[in-house]
Amino acid sequence: MNELNLLFEGNERYIENKPKPKDLKARRIETISGQKPFVTIVSCSDSRVVPEYIFDANIGELFIIRVAGNVVDSCALGSIEYGVEHLHTPLLVVLGHEKCGAVTAACNAVCEKNNIDFIIDKIKPAICKVGSENVEYTIDENIRCTLNYIQGASKVLKEKISHGKLKVVGMKYSFTTGKTELVE
Repeated sequence: MNELNLLFEGNERYIENKPKPKDLKARRIETISGQKPFVTIVSCSDSRVVPEYIFDANIGELFIIRVAGNVVDSCALGSIEYGVEHLHTPLLVVLGHEKCGAVTAACNAVCEKNNIDFIIDKIKPAICKVGSENVEYTIDENIRCTLNYIQGASKVLKEKISHGKLKVVGMKYSFTTGKTELVE
């Protein structure tokens, strides 16, 4: 089955509050010898955005890199490459969400004079493209910018994409509905 369909089906179960039964202890024991996730997800670190719940996934199914604003630096890119190259995930998702605080701070030009500024600097290209007036449009553009950065900054990922071994998509999660949608 298509990995993207697995995510959408899991999201539908989440929305309907009908998760698959999970025996977490058994699954933990099953995965002691290794993991075989079917997707690598770059997600915002917002505590309300929990990919395992949003996609009704079990232990070992999702390889997740979390950082505020779902931005990517060299360490995150290395983690993505690990998921794709070593764990052989055929799908990479950049998962943003509505009402993102990091994007809102960047739109409001809040400079903290500390490491949070790095995150804001990574979001600024999205602001340059669509402006800061509509945070939700900027959130969508930030997802696209992160996708573009990932695809342009990694030889490993470029090769996998060009050989049809990796699909890369952007998605946005809605707190209001619980639904995830593709960001084109």
